[in-house]
Amino acid sequence: MMADKQKVSRLLKTARGQIDGILKMIDEDRYCIDISNQIMASQSILKKANGEVLKAHLEHCVKEAVTDGDATEKLLEIESIIAKLL
Repeated sequence: MMADKQKVSRLLKTARGQIDGILKMIDEDRYCIDISNQIMASQSILKKANGEVLKAHLEHCVKEAVTDGDATEKLLEIESIIAKLL
């Protein structure tokens, strides 16, 4: 993985902490909207972490494949991941 490991790890650990907090909120029968807001905040952090990983993939793996003249597989991977994101 070519992404900034510290940055991605920090984001994922933050999301994990938020998810633990959400589970506690559920156990405490907290207000639904408050729980939903925390879920959306966790999703946002996970999206940001995924963006970092994909950005690094494009900048390193895909760029290298294009330079080497063998980008077909990498481009198909990107097409697939974009379809999943949409």
